[in-house]
Amino acid sequence: MKKYAIASLVLLAAASGAAFGAGDAAAGKNKTSMCAGCHGIPGYRTVYPETYQVPKLGGQHADYIVAALKAYKSGERKFPTMQAIAGSLSDQDMADLAAYYAEAK
Repeated sequence: MKKYAIASLVLLAAASGAAFGAGDAAAGKNKTSMCAGCHGIPGYRTVYPETYQVPKLGGQHADYIVAALKAYKSGERKFPTMQAIAGSLSDQDMADLAAYYAEAK
């Protein structure tokens, strides 16, 4: 089921024409402090509200990252920490972070 949800997010991102705006990877690098606490720790698992394997962001497709952040911001995807973080991001912040992580390994 998760595979279908991820595929749906990627298709949604593509269908929206990647109209998220061009991201600036250099600007995105300066915005990663809120991400690094969980996504910067290899193999990190969170235990609230449930045990969850935190995904690696480096090398992920930019459109997918933006679509996921937008889904957290809208409440379509549920995870309290990510909903709070995504809720504080502008569309440009999302595009910049996505550009950075798409280039990172």
